[in-house]
Amino acid sequence: MRRAALRLCTLNKGLLTPARGLTQGSQNPEKQNVFHILEACSPIHVNHGVCVRDKLREIVGASTNWRDHVKAMEERKLLQSFLAKSQEGLPPRRMKDSYIEVLLPLGSQPELREKYLTVQNTVRFGRILEDLDSLGVLVCYMHTRIHSAKMSPLSIVTALVDKIDLCKKNLSPEQDIKFSGHVSWVGKTSMEVKMRMFQLHGNEFCPVLDATFVMVARDSENKGPAFVNPLIPESPEEEELFRQGELNKGRRVAFSSTSLLKMAPSAEERTTIHEMFLSTLDPKTISFRSRILPPNAMWMENSKLKSLEICHPQERNIFNRIFGGFLMRKAYELGWATACNFGGSRPFVVAVDDIMFQKPVEVGSLLFLSSQVCFTQGNYIQVRVHSEVASLQNKEHMTTNVFHFTFMSEKEVPLVCPRTYGESMLYLDGQRHFNSMSLPVNLRKDFLVEP
Repeated sequence: MRRAALRLCTLNKGLLTPARGLTQGSQNPEKQNVFHILEACSPIHVNHGVCVRDKLREIVGASTNWRDHVKAMEERKLLQSFLAKSQEGLPPRRMKDSYIEVLLPLGSQPELREKYLTVQNTVRFGRILEDLDSLGVLVCYMHTRIHSAKMSPLSIVTALVDKIDLCKKNLSPEQDIKFSGHVSWVGKTSMEVKMRMFQLHGNEFCPVLDATFVMVARDSENKGPAFVNPLIPESPEEEELFRQGELNKGRRVAFSSTSLLKMAPSAEERTTIHEMFLSTLDPKTISFRSRILPPNAMWMENSKLKSLEICHPQERNIFNRIFGGFLMRKAYELGWATACNFGGSRPFVVAVDDIMFQKPVEVGSLLFLSSQVCFTQGNYIQVRVHSEVASLQNKEHMTTNVFHFTFMSEKEVPLVCPRTYGESMLYLDGQRHFNSMSLPVNLRKDFLVEP
């Protein structure tokens, strides 16, 4: 969920009926039920509906005050009886049942721009990540809502950011932005959410990015998995989306099974690493121990940046864990700074993929972020950000997330060279993520997406 300072407000009750199909988004948001992203709900918005942030608290029974959070979570235990014993006991849903749109009125409400503004007069992509995370959870609650229950017995959390691909569109802080999203695939306890982002150019909302998130349903206490409503495709286009969701699941399983943490590199990858190693040997000494950098190169260990965050209650979600969007924003901003420092110019984000939420971050934790360049090619910089937490009571560190960001620099960047075997594995992992990306053909100067 978004933090308390950023709210989503409804203009009308009910769900959206897509005017141009689920995957395109309507061109006239005034004709549909549109959510607004606002710093606070003005009286006019309250009169037309309710703040989604407040509605989400109502759905899960969360407290607005940190001091009451323990009591609120205890009350959720009473919702266990509403949980389905099997998926067959839940009514099927359609894709349009979960379809919603969210409007970020940067153009029509200039007072919102400050939170989204970079020094280069562009939109902060870290804030966009927060909004996408909120939208994904909201979409899933639309899919799983129970009309007979005042509060939802489900705890819906982000499991994976599968992929975010950006189009070549300038993100102006002076034009309205619109998000749309719906559930595109459903397993037993998980849901894939397709989201798109548009920006107003003239009288038309033009596409900016496509995102695929995987959300999971947990029980009312967020202790175990819970079943979700099955999904029924209604058209050939929806059947294709559902089929793609199945393929995405298979791809993720295959990618995980061939992880370098489980299997040795392929023959081609071993050749790549050996050739890089040979390129760093000093020809004067002809020794395996004497290493020098090739021209226009940098050792991987010298590309690192680190940061520390104290996880305050202000950054909690409605389940009183640290908001996943906040974690993504902090990781992205550190990754951007790493790419900027490495490449010597302001980089642009091209893709985000394979962000796995391995462990929730508790309020009060110390959050350690470590970022480094792990692969480069031409103008592209692949950055890996590792996140781990330590409680205030002990010094034990546990990994919570690994983030993968692909940036593009205005100019060609140095080669990044691994020195150790561990760094060589990071290099190959970065290469794999880079090769899985749909590379844009050209980078126009209006493609500016910064922190």
